[in-house]
Formats: sequence, C-alpha cells, structure tokens
Amino acid sequence: MFAKQAKRHFRISTGLFVTVLVFMFSHTVMAQVPATYFKQNCFSCHTIGGGRLAGPDLKNVSERQSRDWLVPWILDPEGILASGDPYAAKLQKEARGAKMTRSLGMTQNLANALLDLIAAESKLEKSQFEGIQLSDRALLPEDIEEGRALFTGAVALKNGGPACIGCHTVNSLGGLGGGRLGLNLTRAYARLNGRKALATWLVAPPSLTMSPIFAKHPIDGEEILPLVAFLKNETEADLPENVALLINFVLIGVAGAVVLLVIFDRIWNKRFRAVRRPLIDETYRLTRQR
Repeated sequence: MFAKQAKRHFRISTGLFVTVLVFMFSHTVMAQVPATYFKQNCFSCHTIGGGRLAGPDLKNVSERQSRDWLVPWILDPEGILASGDPYAAKLQKEARGAKMTRSLGMTQNLANALLDLIAAESKLEKSQFEGIQLSDRALLPEDIEEGRALFTGAVALKNGGPACIGCHTVNSLGGLGGGRLGLNLTRAYARLNGRKALATWLVAPPSLTMSPIFAKHPIDGEEILPLVAFLKNETEADLPENVALLINFVLIGVAGAVVLLVIFDRIWNKRFRAVRRPLIDETYRLTRQR
C-alpha cells in the first residue's frame, strides 16, 4: 500500500516539475523571440534610440502612430503604400524612396510582440538596439586597403566568417571578379544611406543566406570601419561593371570542362563501350579476310 502511494506521489511530483519547467522555458523563449527576430530582420534598417538608418529610429514609435495603424503596416507595408496612405507616403519620402517590405514569417502576434519590445526598449537609457557606435573620423587610405584585404579574403575575418568575395563582387576587382550569389556591392554605401546604416547592416546582415552564418561568426567591431571605408571608396569611384570578366569566367569554365572531359576519356580509353557493335565489326573483318 505504502509503495503504491509513494509511486503515485512520485508521478504527480514529476508531472508538476516538468510542467513548471516547460512553463518557464516557454516564457523564456517567448521573451527571446521578438528580440532575436528584431536583430535578424529589422536592425539593419532601424535602431531604437540610435538615429535614422535606411528607415526611421523606432524609439517611442507608438507615440507617433497608434498600434491600430502600426500592426497593419508591419504586416503589409506595400499594401498600405499602394492604398495611398499619407503617413506611409511620408515615411517613404523620408527614406528617399526606399520601400519597406514584409518580413519573412511576420504574423499579427509577432507584430504586437515587436511593438511591445520597442516600447520596453524605448524606456531604457540605452537600448540594446541603439546601433553600433562607429567612429566619425575621416577615413584614411590605410582603412580602404585594410577593407579591401578583408573583402577579398587576403586577411581572414577574426571570428571565422567567410570573406565577402565568396558571394559578392565590386567593379574594381580584377581577374574573374567576385561571387555572383549576392548583390554587387559597388553602390552599397549609397543604397544604405551612408556610414552608420552600412555599419549596422554589417553587424547584423538580415539576408536569408548571411544571417545564419554571421550569427555564429559575426564581423568584429574593428573590422567594420575598414569595410565601410572600402565600400564607400567603391561608391565614390563608381567604376562601370566589367562585362568582360563574366565572359572570361564563362569561357574559362567551358574550356576547363572540355579539357577535363578529354583527359577522362583518355584515362578510361579501354572502358566497356558496347557489345553488339564490336561483334558486328569483328564478324565483318573476318568475313572480308576469307
């Protein structure tokens, strides 16, 4: 009897313990989700208390517009713009024509959670999303050269991230240029409206390809300014894209493929090729000999 009661009490205690753990874990995760989402999807264009980037500073945004307007805007900014909403048009004008797009995975609950996060961060003396404090000193030729070395991979990134050239190119690169998976970054400095916005984008790149990689291997703070200097120089130089690089890449690729096929053909010259054709040829040869 006593053993049965002990087992029953043990099962109840275990169930309660597990329930409490799940409850605590779920609340911790729910608290982290909006912050993580903001960093991965919003932080490249918006700060909370750090000033304008590509988009407006979101500190106290709920005091500038009601939640009834903000939630639909977050869910479908392009639809609100298309409707002719005057406040949305004002935001686009202040962003120099740039359009906000709907973030991947956005829902009404997440939009409200993000607004709660922004409201809480706005009350702090210094928000975690204030943005990088980048030096405003003049950019030197040495910064540009260091940035070029980091971009091309001649100098490895401190935290083990891949070099930019693997996915991106700029018009000043010689040889076969850079990668074509990502955008051409020649005018990235201009597209992102300057030093601070570009630096913030480098701290937390929001693209689906870059985000999971640089979340684990972030670009070091000391590497940001040289990369900004290099990309600023590229924008100011504004060299035309060298189409010959792409043509050379294709031609070299085709020629290399042909050479490899010829080499493999020679290596496996005595490979099994057919049954019927050799038999017919041999029969024909013997018939002619007779």
